[in-house]
Amino acid sequence: MEKFNLKNKVLMGITLFSMFFGAGNLIFPPFLGAQAGTHAWIAFLGFAVSAVGIPVLGVIAVTVSGGLEKLASRVHPKFAFGYILLLYLAIGPCLAIPRTASTSFSMAVLPFMPEGVSASLPQLLYSLVFFSLAAVVAMHPEKLTEYLGKRLTPVLLLLIVVLFGASVIGVIRGNNILDSTGASPAGLYQQGAAVQGFLDGYQTMDTLAALNFGMIVALNIQAKGIKKEKTVVKETISAGWIAGIFLLVVYAMLNYVGKLSGIVCPDAANGTEVLVSMADVLFGRMGTMILAVIFVIACFNTCVGLFSCCGKYFAEVFPKTGYMGWVLIFAFVSMVIANVGLDQILKFSVPVLNAIYPMAILLILLALLHPWIGRFQRIYPWSAVFCGISSILTVMDQHGIILPGITLLIRKIPAYEAGFGWLIPTLAGAAAGILIDLIKREKQ
Repeated sequence: MEKFNLKNKVLMGITLFSMFFGAGNLIFPPFLGAQAGTHAWIAFLGFAVSAVGIPVLGVIAVTVSGGLEKLASRVHPKFAFGYILLLYLAIGPCLAIPRTASTSFSMAVLPFMPEGVSASLPQLLYSLVFFSLAAVVAMHPEKLTEYLGKRLTPVLLLLIVVLFGASVIGVIRGNNILDSTGASPAGLYQQGAAVQGFLDGYQTMDTLAALNFGMIVALNIQAKGIKKEKTVVKETISAGWIAGIFLLVVYAMLNYVGKLSGIVCPDAANGTEVLVSMADVLFGRMGTMILAVIFVIACFNTCVGLFSCCGKYFAEVFPKTGYMGWVLIFAFVSMVIANVGLDQILKFSVPVLNAIYPMAILLILLALLHPWIGRFQRIYPWSAVFCGISSILTVMDQHGIILPGITLLIRKIPAYEAGFGWLIPTLAGAAAGILIDLIKREKQ
C-alpha cells in the first residue's frame, strides 16, 4: 500500500490526537473557561493558537526537516543534544509522564475513597499498576494505532461528547445552576484574555510533544505498509492536521463546560475541580464515574505515547540500555515522581515550560521559513542564543531572582509584561545573524 484511504488517514490522526490529549489537555481548557467567564471565547482563541495551531505546525516542521535532531543541529550539534535531552526529560519522566498518573489518580480513585483514609498507599499502588500497563503497551510503538486509535480513543471522545451534550441540554432546559453567560473574568483574563489564554496553552506541553510524536506516527504509518519516504512525510503531516481538528473541537467543548461553571464552583482552584463539580450537577454520582474513565483513558494514552518517543530517543543516544530498558527506567522514575503529588508537579512545571517553550516555538518557525531563510545560516544560532537568554532571565525575574541592572533592562522590553519578553530579543538575534552573514559574503 502506497496511499492511505480516508479511514486510515482519520485513524492516524486520532492516534496522534490520543497521544497529545492527556492530563493537561483535560485540566486547562475547562479552568480557562471558568476563570475567563464572559471572556471565555476570547481567551480560547489565544489558547487555540498555542495549544492547537503551534503543535500542528510543530509536527509539520519536524517532519519536513527530517527530524528534530536535524532541525536543532542547524543551531549547533551540541545545542541539539542538550536541548533535545532537556525536552525529553520535561515531556518524559520529570514532568509530563508523572502528571498522567497523578491526574488520573485524583479523578479515578480519590473521589471513591472513604474520608480520613490516607491516599499515600493507594496512590503508590495505582501508579505502579498504571505505569506497568503503559510500559507493556509501549513495548510495541508501531502498534499504537491498534491500541489507542481503534480501541481507547473512540470511547474517550464519546464520553467527552456526552459531558458536553448534557451541558448544552441543561442550558436549553433552563437549569438555573448553569451560568450560560459566564462569570466575571478573573485576574489577567480581565484585560488580556487572549494573551493569557495563549500562555495557558503552554501547560498542555503539546508544542514540546509535537517535536517528538511525529516519529511515532511515522512508525505506525510504515507498519501499515507505506514505505516511500515522501508518502510517509505526507501522511504524517495529514495526521497532524486531523489531530489538530479533533483537539480544537474537544477543547472548545471543555471550554464551554468550564464557562458554565461560574455558579457551580466559583472558587475552583483548578480544572479538575471544575469538571468534578459540573459532572456532579449534570449526572450526580454517575458523573464522577464518567470523569474517572475519561481521565484514565486520556492520561494512559498520553503516557504510552511519551514512553514510546522518549524510549526511542534514549535508546538511540544511549544504545547499551536498549529501548525496553529505557521504557522500564522511565516507568520507575515516573512512578516515584508521581507520588510527590499533582500540585507540586504543576507548580514546578510552570517555570520550566516558560523557559524552554519559546525555543520550541522559534525552532518551529525557523523550520517553516527555512526555504526563504536557509541561506542565512547564522540566523539559527543567533536567534536561539537571544531567545534562550531572554527566556531564562524572564523566568528568573518571575520567581524573584533579581540580577542588578539586567533585570531592570529586560523589564523594559516591549511585551514583557504580557509574557512575550523573549520575542523582541529573538527578532534582534535573527536580524544580527542575517546581517553578519551578509557582511561575511561582502568580504568574500
